Amino acid sequence: MTSVALAVTDGMLHFELGIAHEVFGSAPDAVTVPWYDLSVCGPGPVPFGPFRLEPDHGLDRLPDADTVIVPGWADVDTAPPAALVDAVRAAHAAGARVVSLCTGAFVLAAAGLLDGRRATTHWAHTDVLAARHPAVEVDPDVLYVDGGSVLTSAGKAAALDLCLHLVRLDHGSSIANTVARRLVVPPHRSGGQAQFVTAPVPEQDGHPLTALFPWAVERLDRPLTVEDLARRAGMSSRHLTRHFRAATGTTPLQWLLAQRIRRAQELLERTDDSVDAIATATGMGTATTLRRHFNRTLGVPPDSYRRTFRTRTGRAGAVAP
Repeated sequence: MTSVALAVTDGMLHFELGIAHEVFGSAPDAVTVPWYDLSVCGPGPVPFGPFRLEPDHGLDRLPDADTVIVPGWADVDTAPPAALVDAVRAAHAAGARVVSLCTGAFVLAAAGLLDGRRATTHWAHTDVLAARHPAVEVDPDVLYVDGGSVLTSAGKAAALDLCLHLVRLDHGSSIANTVARRLVVPPHRSGGQAQFVTAPVPEQDGHPLTALFPWAVERLDRPLTVEDLARRAGMSSRHLTRHFRAATGTTPLQWLLAQRIRRAQELLERTDDSVDAIATATGMGTATTLRRHFNRTLGVPPDSYRRTFRTRTGRAGAVAP
């Protein structure tokens, strides 16, 4: 997936376009692998706030891209332009991976690409999407949905999550984390995390979980329990679970498992450690346990993940010291 085309027309959301351009437009200085060849495709000059955006190519170039990204569509009560819908449909038929950010899902749905598929969009518009396109299985409770050749995200920050997910698929967790560090955002929020939580992952001083997250991540090689986390946070297990759900949209054990899987990905990408050694380093205990959770979460066993990643990158030395 080396070439990325942003499909732009009048009526798009600028924030989502900016997110995609920031992620795929240029690699962080520390990344030495070949980066994406990004182009902007549209029918002509597009209003962009007080400016006008000049596309690199017309919409007819979308089928030439490996990945096509459709930013949010501003007015969901108005049908997207037929030229855009037709071009996105043609790109998918040509084999492109088609991605919508936020309400860009309405463009994909109009093109028929979401029929029979699970998809999401901004929580404020999921009911409209479901009513207008009953053949689409609309999930209002997730950040993004990876359907393989068709991917959709919820709004704003979730669009960034999906862009980082694409980098992770193409280049591995280590490089995705490097991009996230440049953007000063959390490196990974899984697509299944709830769209609407009462607070973001806490960073402010004084929050009960502020110090707990880094403490737990530094101890993933240990068999941490909810009781261990609660004891460290100085609260009951029930109180901890309530704070976790409010801050992350998931439970303490689900969050821990996600961190262990992510650490296993990094070790598979960057080291030659055996699966047994990685199971120990990530607190999984045995290779059997690691393989079960890894396969269930990512759809492939650890050995296949390592082979696939290294086939794509040529080895683990993708990030410069």
